[in-house]
Amino acid sequence: MTNFKGNIMAIKPSGVIFDLDGTLVDSARDLSAALNHVLKQASRPEIALSEVRHMVGDGARALIIKGFSETGHLPEATEIDIIQDEFLNYYSDHITDQTIIFPGALRVIETLANMKIPLGLCTNKAIKLTKKIMAEFDLTDYFSTIVGGDSFDYRKPDPRHLISTLEIMKADPQRAVMVGDSRNDIMAAQRAGIHVIGVSFGYSKTPIAELNPDMVIDHYDDFLNSLGRLSESF
Repeated sequence: MTNFKGNIMAIKPSGVIFDLDGTLVDSARDLSAALNHVLKQASRPEIALSEVRHMVGDGARALIIKGFSETGHLPEATEIDIIQDEFLNYYSDHITDQTIIFPGALRVIETLANMKIPLGLCTNKAIKLTKKIMAEFDLTDYFSTIVGGDSFDYRKPDPRHLISTLEIMKADPQRAVMVGDSRNDIMAAQRAGIHVIGVSFGYSKTPIAELNPDMVIDHYDDFLNSLGRLSESF
């Protein structure tokens, strides 16, 4: 197991930005339950958790569209609006029933905070739901900036989502690091010119290494050593 004591950074990052779903927290079971709830109401078959995991990452509406496309015809936009409201109400009521923090993630966050490295969160999840999850797991106070998919008029993979997050953090992009599990995360970071660490335990259907992040970790026990090696290129 990684020794989390001491400063192993060649140069401290100006900031570390984490994605949420599939990166900091494993929320797939609760998202799957909410999706299958609205599918059941529409007399559609349920979708297996293993499939839902690969549908996560573009926000609630995109998840609903993927789910309904997978199980039959796609409803009209006005009907999707109604379905989305029901999905969000159900999900909000059950948002952390089965969601967990990935093993080792909290220890990494605590260590980075103790090292006075600014932390940001940038997710495509709606900000209201994001803040609810962060509060449920007592993560809010560790982060100087929390940004959702509806915080701006753009979202990942648009690089402006990360750039705007860094601007709020007052962090230098050349010494910043993004941590994510999906194509959206990797593409946004690469387009923004930000170093990126991919996690292999998230929801990407494509193996994360094939998306060419700067580093890949299989467990948060590997994170600080990887960040230390990455900092040598700052």
